[in-house]
Amino acid sequence: MSDENILEMRSIVKLFPGVRALDDVNLEVRKGEIHAICGENGAGKSTLMKVLSGVWPYGTYEGDIYFDGKICRFSTINQSEDAGIVIIHQELALIPELSIAENIFLGNERADKGVINWVSTHARAQDLLTKVGLHEDSNTPVKDLGVGKQQLVEIAKALSKDVRLLILDEPTAALNEAESAHLLDLMRAQRDAGVSQIIISHKLNEISEIADRVTVIRDGKTIETMDVTDGHADEARIIRAMVGRPMDSRFPPRESNPGDVLFEMKDWWVRHPINPNRWVCKGSSFNVRAGEVIGLAGLMGAGRTELARSLFGHTYGIYESGQLYKNGEPITINTVQQAIDHGIAYVSEDRKALGLNLLDDVKYSTVMAKLSKAADHGVLKREYIQRTAEDYRRDLRIKAHDVGVNVGTLSGGNQQKVVLAKWMFTDPDVLILDEPTRGIDVGAKYEIYQVINDLVAAGKAVILISSELPELLGVSDRIYTIFEGNVTGEVLAKDADQESLMRLMTDTSNVA
Repeated sequence: MSDENILEMRSIVKLFPGVRALDDVNLEVRKGEIHAICGENGAGKSTLMKVLSGVWPYGTYEGDIYFDGKICRFSTINQSEDAGIVIIHQELALIPELSIAENIFLGNERADKGVINWVSTHARAQDLLTKVGLHEDSNTPVKDLGVGKQQLVEIAKALSKDVRLLILDEPTAALNEAESAHLLDLMRAQRDAGVSQIIISHKLNEISEIADRVTVIRDGKTIETMDVTDGHADEARIIRAMVGRPMDSRFPPRESNPGDVLFEMKDWWVRHPINPNRWVCKGSSFNVRAGEVIGLAGLMGAGRTELARSLFGHTYGIYESGQLYKNGEPITINTVQQAIDHGIAYVSEDRKALGLNLLDDVKYSTVMAKLSKAADHGVLKREYIQRTAEDYRRDLRIKAHDVGVNVGTLSGGNQQKVVLAKWMFTDPDVLILDEPTRGIDVGAKYEIYQVINDLVAAGKAVILISSELPELLGVSDRIYTIFEGNVTGEVLAKDADQESLMRLMTDTSNVA
């Protein structure tokens, strides 16, 4: 093992039933560097890190792991953490009912003679929260935080340990640009402190900005390792290595020909579900036309998701007043079923908690949102369900060897495609997409953008919520900006840029 390397993984092979997830993968990470791993969804990136961290213990894979010059055969996560390897998984590992402080030090309690020192626990937790830029009381239950803030708690939890190699699996997927920039600054500070880091990310602009080197994995195999600092590892080269072909454009072309207003929200007021004195929607109004994509832009906590969930059957918050219209006629939506009956679908930002039953298989997950369509006189049409799920698997390029596999075994990006298939099966007129490409590679993003184009070409209306401003600008026809529950602006995407959107996203002049 080279003296400059802190980690070497040699000839790693990992098999699952019917799938060769890793096939002779090699990885070298130098001391004090930030090393990026890129690849399409299902390429094997997260599996490789689970092998390294002991999630997949020694004996369940082939190959050797050397850490700081010593061969390692981890059987548990505790063993890898004792060695100084800490991983932050793409899917959050927090207990919702516990406080932030309790989650940060779970399994690593600050105790005196077996008794937890709560003063020390909360003081240290607040220090860590300040470090990661999360301005919350450490007594706050994690269930009261959004996905992005929960990700920052995970990072604080990792920094509470004696880390020598920090692994971050899609750490900025749930963060907007400001929070992402703060996290990258944290990574630089850790590098300056001598901590080696591995980052898995689909945000290639971040890779170019933060990484020293990048290794590309495709179909479970190591393709190449590039040096970012010499200027030769540009985004085009990384994409070509990831997908095996050049991509001339990130967004498929589309002609915008909006029709009449299909769906409209007027003067929408919703209170916070826990603190009724706090408004999450303050007189919000917007509309979307047939054959149109509108974007909802806002910083974390602005109220985008709260607005979407409140109109989708009042699944968030306490509805106070406001009116919804479809094709110019007022409609009432008090339940999710009523929303579906009115042709409205919502793809949640949290696919694990709100989008899927992880114990179910792909085929039944695909038809779950509208079982009546998959049944005849109350009896499920199994051949129809099988055929329909196979069609969506093919059209959305879901990487699963058949539709009978458990959705919990799929990669995050492929789970997201199953959620999209589930709501497309309802044949909606209005499709609300809440962070639909979070944690998805550039190739899969392009495919989802194409699905959006096909939907609007068929006269559907799409409402897109995204923390990535280039995505909103590249996909939307119009963009509404939101700040603290207020709609602060409306612009044509072709006339906007990131700076103008950011100004509107932080505009306090219209705050009620």
